Amino acid sequence: MASEAPLRYLALAGPTASGKTAAAMAIARQHAVEIVSVDSALVYRGMDIGTAKPSPAERAAVAHHLIDIRDPLQAYSAAEFASDARSLIADITARGKLALLVGGTMLYFKALIDGLDAMPAADVGIRAALEQEAKEIGWPGLHSRLALVDPITAARLQPSDAQRISRSLEVFQLTGQPLSSLHTAKARTSHATSMVDDRLLISLEPTERLWLHQRIAQRFEAMLAQGLVDEVKALRQRDDLHADLPAMRCVGYRQAWDYLDAHQARGLDDAAGLHELLEKGIFATRQLAKRQLTWLRSMPERQVVACESPDVLAQVLRLTDSFSSTLR
Repeated sequence: MASEAPLRYLALAGPTASGKTAAAMAIARQHAVEIVSVDSALVYRGMDIGTAKPSPAERAAVAHHLIDIRDPLQAYSAAEFASDARSLIADITARGKLALLVGGTMLYFKALIDGLDAMPAADVGIRAALEQEAKEIGWPGLHSRLALVDPITAARLQPSDAQRISRSLEVFQLTGQPLSSLHTAKARTSHATSMVDDRLLISLEPTERLWLHQRIAQRFEAMLAQGLVDEVKALRQRDDLHADLPAMRCVGYRQAWDYLDAHQARGLDDAAGLHELLEKGIFATRQLAKRQLTWLRSMPERQVVACESPDVLAQVLRLTDSFSSTLR
């Protein structure tokens, strides 16, 4: 990506429930923008309530991209996002508008800003052969083999880490290169890649964690009231969906799926089961927010705005005004 023409865009990031949608709509009222979603859950059709998908009115007011582009059965990778986003940013710029990237999937931001390792796609045949071999000699035996071809990766893996041992051996068989060398090659180029684009990254972050926790609780309660469980019931009626799909592992959906499993298996009382679902959903969302904040704090270029500040929107608009004035 370092050889591509530089792109200009505005990015608005933050943990879940930090007010990104309200800030994005405030920007859209002041500037000619089109919104590019940076959210791994919003890509899925039929998953509206638990993803806090922008309303029809919001989507009518300003063009939104990368929403409802996948069936829940389909995967959507960070590499696909980066490619799609770069194309969209170029198209939006060509239309004389500013691309506004909004979301909380930090791996997507990383893929766009820093790039990703050029990893080969999974090979079902190789994986099956490795699984069969593991049954014969065990994963420690395959770990020993990995140590011969990629000692750096083997040194950081436990001999019982089947998934990572399998992937590392698979990569070696597909490319002839150890996984560690691909990581090193990426590290040498990431700085150049990150310097390509002209962008402003605004990050909505709480100075008081309790404020965000209260927002998370209120939002998950609202999702349950709006029919999250019924939404997951409808998804479960499809014979091709299951709990291990990336779509169904999204926060809120996984907890609702587990609730329905338990409810059917044990005949749980609705009130007791729903209270447990509420608690688990809030806890999982808090954990997600914690991971998102950890990612954000590793991004030194971001401009931080306290999301609980009374003038949060005014602060965001001042930063946006300053950045957009350089584009005229």
